[in-house]
Amino acid sequence: MKKYIERITSLVAAVILLQTLYFKFTGAPESVYIFSQLGVEPYGRIGLGIVELITAVLLIIKRTSFVGALMGVGIMTGAIFSHLFVLGIVVKNDGGTLFALAILVFTMCLITAILQKDKWMTFKKSGMSFETLFT
Repeated sequence: MKKYIERITSLVAAVILLQTLYFKFTGAPESVYIFSQLGVEPYGRIGLGIVELITAVLLIIKRTSFVGALMGVGIMTGAIFSHLFVLGIVVKNDGGTLFALAILVFTMCLITAILQKDKWMTFKKSGMSFETLFT
């Protein structure tokens, strides 16, 4: 059962991350507004899009989903803090949808990482050898 939950949470997070890439890479007005407010338009928008693409691919592949989950937790922590301290919960009359999606992806990635805590323990025991994260 644990492996099914891990797969579902990984895939939900990956699908949401992939869906938002369209808006980042096409320069949708909402994305441009968000990254302008953060003072990192356009390089932050494109750069984060690339990092989110890598994260989504890592989440999809079972062998690397732990690394993707850790990356997703980090990215979504930044997104959540950006909403709370700079952007606000509601951005451009979206009703808080982007904030809710950030919370959802954060939660899915956290669950994925927790369900694979054995990888973290192996990583620590190996002397922090990164190759153990991809086995």
